[in-house]
Amino acid sequence: MIDAIGRPQSVLVLGGSSELAQAIVAKLVPARCRTVVLAGRESERLSEAAERARAAGADVAETVAFDTTDIEHHLAFVDQVFDRFGDFDLVIAAAGVLGTQGVLERDPVATASLLTTNFTGLAAAMVAVAGRLRHQGHGRLIVLSSVAGLRARKVNFVYGSSKAGLDAFAQGLGDSLVGTGVSVMIVRPGFVVGRMTEGMTPAPFSTTPDAVADAVVKGIESGAGVVYVPSVLRWVFAVMRQLPQLVWRRMPG
Repeated sequence: MIDAIGRPQSVLVLGGSSELAQAIVAKLVPARCRTVVLAGRESERLSEAAERARAAGADVAETVAFDTTDIEHHLAFVDQVFDRFGDFDLVIAAAGVLGTQGVLERDPVATASLLTTNFTGLAAAMVAVAGRLRHQGHGRLIVLSSVAGLRARKVNFVYGSSKAGLDAFAQGLGDSLVGTGVSVMIVRPGFVVGRMTEGMTPAPFSTTPDAVADAVVKGIESGAGVVYVPSVLRWVFAVMRQLPQLVWRRMPG
């Protein structure tokens, strides 16, 4: 179980290839997290992440096959993982893709695929996870959202809408779990300079995977419900969400 100072001893990552999730795991393992299970599509990147967790001191660091779009098998997948590894203190919902807006606007299939990966498929997996966490009577679900979901912009409205759906779903799921011993923490980073955004011009108040990981660990320890990275974005978006639509449409990309 998560100890008195907020340190989990086991973690399951949905989307184990995520750069942000791997940065979080890298912070957790030296702080007594002994079991790391990385769920994702089989790849060298996923295997290397497990190797790094073992090298950092995890007693168990394994990969399991998982695809957010394979919705009909999510319940069986979650049951198999929990039955095999036991209770999890922490589950990180990290699966997601950015996509290319110009392509997405012209391709309905690509748009549907991104929405399934980032929102509907991941939300379905979270329902299955929440059921097992509720049954064990403890645990935290960390949902990697984005400030892009707080108000969709024309330059990335497909990605933004997927995060908006995920964020709203996570809020409702968290409310439904009150009193069960299980809680949800939503993480809303700004522009993250990393693998997913390589070649893009960083936006104001940009951050890094390492900074996001530090903020997540602090949020776990403090029991936070929502974490902005950097924290100033909480106040920036409190203002930006109130801008008239005519002004919002003219915001630069």
